[in-house]
Amino acid sequence: MEYVEAHRAAIEQRLAETVAAVEPSELSDELEHVVLAGGKRVRPTLTVLVCEAAGGDSEDAMGFAVGIELVHNASLVVDDIIDQSALRRGKASAWAAFDHGPALVASNGLLGEAFALFSRDPRAMECVTDALVELGEGEAIELVDRPETEEEYMELARRKTGALFRAAAELGAVAADADGRSVEALGEYAERVGVAFQIRDDVLDATAASEDLGKPAGIDEELDRPSIVRVTDRSPAELNALAERESERAMEALDSLDLPAGEAYDYLEYLAEFVVSREA
Repeated sequence: MEYVEAHRAAIEQRLAETVAAVEPSELSDELEHVVLAGGKRVRPTLTVLVCEAAGGDSEDAMGFAVGIELVHNASLVVDDIIDQSALRRGKASAWAAFDHGPALVASNGLLGEAFALFSRDPRAMECVTDALVELGEGEAIELVDRPETEEEYMELARRKTGALFRAAAELGAVAADADGRSVEALGEYAERVGVAFQIRDDVLDATAASEDLGKPAGIDEELDRPSIVRVTDRSPAELNALAERESERAMEALDSLDLPAGEAYDYLEYLAEFVVSREA
């Protein structure tokens, strides 16, 4: 979709400008290594296109879009340290490239730059802080409580992945000055997309090759980490169907708003389908 790619290119440029302006240069280099290594840019694209779908101008959401991508990358740095994963997006992860101390500093730097972008709007700050609380609780659940049932795992997925997707959509709605009902419905849509994304991610970790994923495959089994594959006796096909049901419920939340047709809405519909069919 040329329309979406134009938005992604704008996000990529703004990301590059943001991390290039960081001082000192050593920290800037580390942030560039993390942020500019690639990635689908799903969350920031979601932010700008939700803004458009809700009647706003995508440029008004660009700062929030960059911020949510910085938050996401900060969380990946920590994930890779916890997992001792040396590969991220086909390149050395932050700790593998710079060691653990500088990687943690880079994660903190990413969060600092992100919150500088959110600070102009109290509603944006609330969206992101709520998401970070959920994310932190999700990480703790994964490491300590270790969910053992499908229900417990779905709550983990909501917190660990769904929360940042929700924040990304809510930020777009806030940028469009949408009403509370619209912010909530768009947040629910994105949260369910995020849960579907995580289920599919777990299936791919168990079934795909490392070279296709751009990161080590089989890491859940190797690290004895909870995943939907490991806490249920369902087949990959059944788990994909579970992800598809979350995608359908996401679309129900989106359709409850009766948003106008257009390229932004088309992307939101496409995203709900893409997260359950992707191969990497």
